[in-house]
Amino acid sequence: MKVKLKNYLQFVMLLLFLLTLAITLTINARWLYVIDVHSLEITKIVDLSYSNLMKNYDELMQYLNFFWINSLKLSDFSSSVNGLLHFKEVKNLFQLNYLILLLTSLPSFYYIGQLYRQKRIWTLIKPLTAVLVVLLSLVATMAVAFNQFFIWFHELFFNNDAWMFDPLTDPIINALPQDYFLHCFILFFILFILFCFLFIRLGKRQLKKDITV
Repeated sequence: MKVKLKNYLQFVMLLLFLLTLAITLTINARWLYVIDVHSLEITKIVDLSYSNLMKNYDELMQYLNFFWINSLKLSDFSSSVNGLLHFKEVKNLFQLNYLILLLTSLPSFYYIGQLYRQKRIWTLIKPLTAVLVVLLSLVATMAVAFNQFFIWFHELFFNNDAWMFDPLTDPIINALPQDYFLHCFILFFILFILFCFLFIRLGKRQLKKDITV
């Protein structure tokens, strides 16, 4: 019983590590925003030069990423009280994500190393396949109705409607169109699915080697 509980906790730890790693890579994908700035013509929407827009983007990301930056000050965008509240809540989620990533990294590396030495990577195949099924169902939901998915996401993580920005009081929302967030979700799901698929692939390869030996 204790062994099963330990294995379960180790798997959950690994899953949290992969989840927060995918989130970290996504929220720091500056290159994705650069692509969208051009493809969505965001500079025309906000009437700013590319360099000035990216300056504001970097200021926002620095505030969200670094816990020692306590106030949000954007060079070219004003913010309402509700807007600042929402970004504060997003900042808290960023910090929580980084904390979980940090706390689960070493245990996850140890767990994977242990499975590799014991030739038991294959034990991850079944639970990760179940995770993939859930992920793919979420992707399907997002593909069919992203607007509703986006609303559900905010209702899950926020207990207020401060995220519903008014462009007149929080013009920064014009620089962060919904299509950009769609692309962020797509990137996240791609990364998370790839991480899961990688371990499934390693597990199947390990099984194949054991059979042929």
